[in-house]
Amino acid sequence: MSIFGKNKDKSADSSRDYKDKIRIYKVQNLYRALLIIAVVAVVAIIVRVQYVNHVYTGYSVVSAVERSKSADSKDVRLGNSILTYSKDGAHLTDAKGGIPWNQTYEIQDITLDVSGGVVAIGNYNGRDVYVLDEKEQLCKISTTMPIRNVAVSQNGYSTVVIYDTDVTYIDTYDPKGNLLYSGQAHMSGSGYPAAVALSPNGRLLEVSYIYVDAGTVKTTVAFYNFGPVGDNYKDYLVGGHDYTDTIVPEVGFLGNSTAYAVADNRLMFYVGDEQPSPAAEYLEYSDKEIKAVYSGSGHLGIVLNSEKEDYRYRMDVYDAGGNRVDSFYFNIEYTDIFFEKNDFVIYNDSRCLITTYDGKVKFDGSFDSTVNVMLPTDKPYKYVIADDNEIKTIQLN
Repeated sequence: MSIFGKNKDKSADSSRDYKDKIRIYKVQNLYRALLIIAVVAVVAIIVRVQYVNHVYTGYSVVSAVERSKSADSKDVRLGNSILTYSKDGAHLTDAKGGIPWNQTYEIQDITLDVSGGVVAIGNYNGRDVYVLDEKEQLCKISTTMPIRNVAVSQNGYSTVVIYDTDVTYIDTYDPKGNLLYSGQAHMSGSGYPAAVALSPNGRLLEVSYIYVDAGTVKTTVAFYNFGPVGDNYKDYLVGGHDYTDTIVPEVGFLGNSTAYAVADNRLMFYVGDEQPSPAAEYLEYSDKEIKAVYSGSGHLGIVLNSEKEDYRYRMDVYDAGGNRVDSFYFNIEYTDIFFEKNDFVIYNDSRCLITTYDGKVKFDGSFDSTVNVMLPTDKPYKYVIADDNEIKTIQLN
C-alpha cells in the first residue's frame, strides 16, 4: 500500500510540474509578444517622427513617358490625370501616358469647371457643353440659347446657365445629359446669376444672384436641393441669404455639407447637407484685394498680397468647418495651388513649395524642366509633373 501511495504522489507532482511549465511557457510567450509590440511601437514612433520632421531637398524621377502637346493648348489637373484642352478639342492623359479619350470640338471662348475627376467644357456664348470624367465622355448638352456659365459635380451632374434677352435659365442635367431641373432668373426680380456651384454629390446647387435695389448693389446666395427634401419647397429653393453692398463672384463646396461664398468684402461659410445655413463669416477682407481662391480636400485657400515686407503673398487656409487653419506667407509666383490631407502644394513652371498645415516647409526646390502641371498621387510625397515633352512620376528625397 505504501509503495502504491508513493507512486500516486509522484504522478501528482509530475502533473503539477507539467502545468507549472505550461504556465511559465505562456507567461514567457506573453512577455515576448509584449516586448515585440513595444519594440515595433517604438520603431513606428521613431519612423513617424522622422517622417514628420524630414525636409526634402530634391527629387528623383521614378518613371517618365513621352508626350506630344500643341503650343496653343493648356494643361490642368483632372483627378489623377492631365486634361489638355484648346479651341479645337481636349484629351486626357494618365501618368503612364495613356489617353483614355480624345474629344474634338470647335470652341472660341471656353468656360470650364472641374470637380474631382469630372470636367464640364462649355462654349461661352455658344450652344454646347461636354461633360467628361477620367474614363470617358459622359454626355454632350446642347442648348437653344447662349451659354454663360457651367458647373459640374464629382458624380457627373452639371448645371448650365443660359441667357435670353431678359431671362436667364439655370438648367441642371444628370450624367447622361437628361434635363432634371430648370429655373429662371430675372434681372428685375432675383437678379443675375453671377456664380454657380454643385455639391460633390450633385444634390445641392449654390447660386450667387447680383441685383440692384434702390440704387444699392446686393447679393443673394441661394441654395437649391434636388433631393427628397427639396421636393417640399417651391422651385427646390431651401434657403437664401441676402447681403447689402456686396458682390459675390465665386461660390463653391468643400464637401457635401459645407459651402462657401467669396465676396468683395467678406468670406462666408454655410453648413448643412440639406439646408445649408450660415456657419462662419469673415469680414476682414473688406479692405483687401483677393488675388485667387483655391479649394480641395476639404480646405479653402484665399490668396492675398502680404502685409509683411519679407513676403509677397499670404494665404489664409480654412477647413471644412469654416474654421481658419492658419495664415501662410510665401514669395513663390504661383500658377496653381492644391491641397492634400496633410499639406498643400504651391508651384509654378520652375519651382515648388510644399508646406504642412502646421507650418512646416517640407520641400522648397526647383524643377529640372519647365512644368505645365503638377498633380498628387496616392503615395506620400510622390507626384506627377508634365512639361511639353514628358510626363514624369517623381519621388521627393
